[in-house]
Amino acid sequence: MSLTVGYLEQIIKDRLEAALVQVQDMSGGCGQAFAVIIVSDVFKGKNKLMRHRIVNKALEQEIAAIHAFTQKGFTVEEWEKQKNDYQ
Repeated sequence: MSLTVGYLEQIIKDRLEAALVQVQDMSGGCGQAFAVIIVSDVFKGKNKLMRHRIVNKALEQEIAAIHAFTQKGFTVEEWEKQKNDYQ
């Protein structure tokens, strides 16, 4: 199963009620390694480990089908303060 950037963006938005999702295919287009930034208020009050667990649970099947998945999760408020660091 080869995932696409568009597919991952959509399911992350849907499953995590994300205000912003940035997905980058790090595998040169073969769909086996992704780096994502997720901005969602479902992360409010959660530390980094809890945020990763939320994402891993929501994308359990998709993550199992790829080689590498890195993630950064922010609340909307955190993103507004830090987004310039990621552009």
